[in-house]
Amino acid sequence: MDTTLEPDHGARRALEHLNSVLTANETLEAWAIQRRPFALTHRRLVLAATSGRFLALERKLLGGFGLTDIRWQDLKEVTIEVGMLGARLALAAFASPDLASASGQTKTLVYEGLDKTQAQTLYRIAQGHDQAWREKRRIRDLEELRARAGGIQVGNLTGAASGGATGDATQRLQQAKTMLAQGLISDSEYETLKAKIVNQL
Repeated sequence: MDTTLEPDHGARRALEHLNSVLTANETLEAWAIQRRPFALTHRRLVLAATSGRFLALERKLLGGFGLTDIRWQDLKEVTIEVGMLGARLALAAFASPDLASASGQTKTLVYEGLDKTQAQTLYRIAQGHDQAWREKRRIRDLEELRARAGGIQVGNLTGAASGGATGDATQRLQQAKTMLAQGLISDSEYETLKAKIVNQL
């Protein structure tokens, strides 16, 4: 866990609350606390990155706390702005828990007045998870596009032509062109497929 700055009494209590909501195998990797000048009308927010999610804990004036959490797989984007007085961290997350909802609705959470060093550590962790899950969503979305296109597989387009029939080659060329238009394959993959099909004539 990143403890760049030693927590004060209030922060220690908040971290105790954070630790109390961690699941069995979940670990606290880093945390950030709101600076006092930004929390004049409320108790300071405490943010945390764990092995499985992003947490934002808001302590209540009369005791207790409210917790907001975002699973890393639901994170769409994270941004940071660092100024003279503190850092601003913004997270956009998918409103639906569906992994393949890259075009779905999102919600945005903004946290102002964070300690700069702590916020930058949180940002690096969140950005790493964002990139990893972005690639997983891209692969899954690609698989779903292929399924909606009728289960066309690239390998099927390069099979041997039946008796060298021009009709089969024409059909496979058309399938390759359709896949290119739907974004299922890249330009270079299309050119490779086209060359292989033509060479089999």
